[in-house]
Amino acid sequence: MGMGWRPALAAGIQQHRARIDVLEVIADDWFDAPAGDVRALASLAARVPVVLHAVGLGLASAHPVDSTRLADMARLVEAVRPLAWSEHLAFVRADGIEIGHLAAPPRTAATVAGTLENLSRARAVVGSLPWLENIASLVAPPASSLPEADWVSAILAGSGARLLLDLHNLYANALNAGRDPITDLEALPLDRVACVHVSGGRWVDAPGASTRRLLDDHLHDPPEAMTALLAHLAALTPQPLTVILERDGRYPDMAVLLDQLDALRAALASGRAQGRAAAAPPPGAGGIGVAPDLQAGQRLESLLARVYGGHTDCQDFLRDPQAAALAAGCAPADAEQLMRIDRDGLLHAVHSFGHKRAARARPANH
Repeated sequence: MGMGWRPALAAGIQQHRARIDVLEVIADDWFDAPAGDVRALASLAARVPVVLHAVGLGLASAHPVDSTRLADMARLVEAVRPLAWSEHLAFVRADGIEIGHLAAPPRTAATVAGTLENLSRARAVVGSLPWLENIASLVAPPASSLPEADWVSAILAGSGARLLLDLHNLYANALNAGRDPITDLEALPLDRVACVHVSGGRWVDAPGASTRRLLDDHLHDPPEAMTALLAHLAALTPQPLTVILERDGRYPDMAVLLDQLDALRAALASGRAQGRAAAAPPPGAGGIGVAPDLQAGQRLESLLARVYGGHTDCQDFLRDPQAAALAAGCAPADAEQLMRIDRDGLLHAVHSFGHKRAARARPANH
């Protein structure tokens, strides 16, 4: 049971190390760090288990992962010797366009195949596979042909990777789509879960959207539903679980965070006491039975990156997404799928990505 290492929390973490079993460090923040700082991180990792959590590789994509970023990750893993490293099932760029945050790719045979190729590259360069995290998405991934659980299962089965199950991401996606979070949880390959994230968020509006969406922002306390989901997960999984409390700002007193950790410990223990192990998936589970077209997947991701990244006006795109897709060279089947796009979700996602890009562009003293 642990939490994310953040400079604002460092003193409190050091003071209360006896109540914190593991730390999660954002890997990308250390790629260009001075050698002395990296040695200090390695020294920390020698005293307490550390997970290096990457946010910018974009492994879940029909596009090849950037080799320079993989090399940066490999050097950091070699220097720090972490308990594990992790990354999201997301794409973050295409054709040189930086979206500005984690985006869910279309859940298709093409992105399964592309992700498997990228994971093979990652294992060859870094020396091990990452734990893979399900992500929150304000928009139902456009032109998807697979349910999220089937898509995740196919990637885990094909790669041998373990799942970093983010409970608030699952919760937000379920509520935003009008689904039951417990049903979504039970649909995943729970025997593959190695790590769990718990965080909080808030309901947000977006210009032009008629509905609100639950945003996973890591700036708020975890809702009560998180302990119930963790207890249910613990009841269904016999394997050890590493649980990380995530917080990226608006930090409460360390005592509050420690109380939240204690609540998660209690939920985990309560679920373990029920002791109902999840059934293993049947042989061959996770297959998708569809031949992937990587080039078509790349063209679709490139179009979405232009919309998400602000290079194509979202309202213009929504006037005729099928025509925009065909003009971008997308496959006719993908273009037809875009006619059923989650319009409110797309407006929310584009607004959120733009906000994040603007925040990163502000000078540090702002």
